[in-house]
Amino acid sequence: MINDEIVQLLRAGFPLAEEVKVEGDGHKVVVTVVSQEFEPLRAVQKQQRVYACLGDMIASGAIHAVSMRTLTPEEWRKMRMFG
Repeated sequence: MINDEIVQLLRAGFPLAEEVKVEGDGHKVVVTVVSQEFEPLRAVQKQQRVYACLGDMIASGAIHAVSMRTLTPEEWRKMRMFG
């Protein structure tokens, strides 16, 4: 399944990630990555890091659209607490 491949790529790119989640049909996906590595980065830099992991799949057309949530562990806790 393509979602499993995406998770593997993201886990390889973010080995310290607390959470990696992929939802969708494989071609249009919503990616959630929670990692302390995002702490010093601006939003666009976080997105660039995710796109770098998925670049080959995007270029091949295996993934057509990616929405993403790139969060630090603290942002993740707050989001889950306040829903």
